[in-house]
Amino acid sequence: MTMPTDQTGPARAIGLDVSGVSKAFGSFVALKDVDLKVPAASFHAILGENGAGKTTLVRCITGYYHPDHGQIAVDGRAVTIASSRDAHRFGIGMVHQSFTLVPSLTGAENLVIARAERPAVFRWDSERKRMKEFLARMPFRAPLDVPVWTLSAGEKQKLQILKQLYLNQRFLILDEPTSVLTPDEAEELLGRLRDMTRAGELTVCLITHKLREVRAFADEVTVLRRGEVAGVGRTADLTNADIAKLMVGDTPLPSRWTGRKPAQPAPHPAFEIRGLAANRDDGTAAFRDIDLAIQPGEIVGIAGVSGNGQSTLLEALCGQRALVSGEVLAHGERVLPTRAAFAKHRMFSLPEEPLKNAAVGTMTVAENLALRTFDRPPLAKGGWLSSAAMRRQANVLIDRYRIKTPSPSAPINTLSGGNIQRTVLARELSGDVGILIVANPCAALDFTSTEAIHAEIMDQRNRGVAVLLVSEDLDEILELADRVVVMSGGRITYAAPIADTDRATIGHYMAGEKTAEAGV
Repeated sequence: MTMPTDQTGPARAIGLDVSGVSKAFGSFVALKDVDLKVPAASFHAILGENGAGKTTLVRCITGYYHPDHGQIAVDGRAVTIASSRDAHRFGIGMVHQSFTLVPSLTGAENLVIARAERPAVFRWDSERKRMKEFLARMPFRAPLDVPVWTLSAGEKQKLQILKQLYLNQRFLILDEPTSVLTPDEAEELLGRLRDMTRAGELTVCLITHKLREVRAFADEVTVLRRGEVAGVGRTADLTNADIAKLMVGDTPLPSRWTGRKPAQPAPHPAFEIRGLAANRDDGTAAFRDIDLAIQPGEIVGIAGVSGNGQSTLLEALCGQRALVSGEVLAHGERVLPTRAAFAKHRMFSLPEEPLKNAAVGTMTVAENLALRTFDRPPLAKGGWLSSAAMRRQANVLIDRYRIKTPSPSAPINTLSGGNIQRTVLARELSGDVGILIVANPCAALDFTSTEAIHAEIMDQRNRGVAVLLVSEDLDEILELADRVVVMSGGRITYAAPIADTDRATIGHYMAGEKTAEAGV
């Protein structure tokens, strides 16, 4: 089954058959008798809520975990995959959600260092000849002669996939491969990979939370729930409701909002940014001349590919980065980024990577829920924090926001990503909210967590809250926002009401293919 690393002709797709695989960690059963059949030259999707067992399953397939029992077969032949090297030897490659490239090396250097057997001295003339023959067969390209750190997110993702194909991996597991891509890049990438499956050159196993991608590209879907297979079927035969039902079982789906209330007229915008500018850590401009106004009861979405200034803008708004120029106003009054000013103007935030930016991992769930109000009644009495009041508040919020935790006393870093997100959201929305700043609120979260968080954000909007939503998921912005602006190269290059624009137009501006005067 070993594939020669010097193969120059096109390889053929391989199939995978997982039978009765189980994996436990102590008393916790992560997988129970899981079957997964992915025929050669097919495009298969694996779905499931966070914690359903998807990650454990692919780690068993790729050699990072050893199943307690069960069997894995490649092209009908039982194999033992004891390490990632074994997986590569059998033609199985993994493209992770986070980039696994060496930023300081060129694309070509990243390709050759990944080989299992590397010579002491590389002969670049022959390597480049081989790469040229390889790229001639590939449906897409990526720059190979410049350092990886200079590439766009889309180019890096293409390079990660090309690296696996260069190693003759013909069964690719893709973990959320489009999370950092523009809509056009995502369509192109998945479309080209699907073309390779139909040509018999590749088998793809896609892990994603985006049902739109599953419906557009996958032939079949396997749904996991609580470590077991909940259902398998042809994508064409399943509706979104069918898939959702398989994912959540008898758990009630989160309630959806019933409609949008009109934005509330006010003498001043609820939240306004004027001429904002800030630098990166190295002193270069992160963003410049940002002007934005949000009315009460309005969601304004900022779309853009990662690295175009959105993250540093959020840091500046939350007081984590110094401004070069500009000002922030709430209801016409200038706001300084202090805890007292945020409390006065009822400003709350749900930043990206909440465990890093909005929670203290070693503190309990109850303590994290109290971080906003620990020094105010009813939590504080006579200058002392009441642990009993803090527990009572935590129990109410845990129940209201359906936070899955062993107890209020559990450290927050022991919770799943979705439940950490729910905890921070519960804290930020439990008071009287006037302005809400939200960044990538559902990144890598499952269907039910996403629906619940979207419903909470829309509920706040309908209550009259001004919401600034920054998201790299264009579907999320199209679903929630009243208006959209696009950031590219550290500036706002496009702005429009959602009703007056479309996915393709926004995607072109996200990719930097268009520029426009953005009157917002």
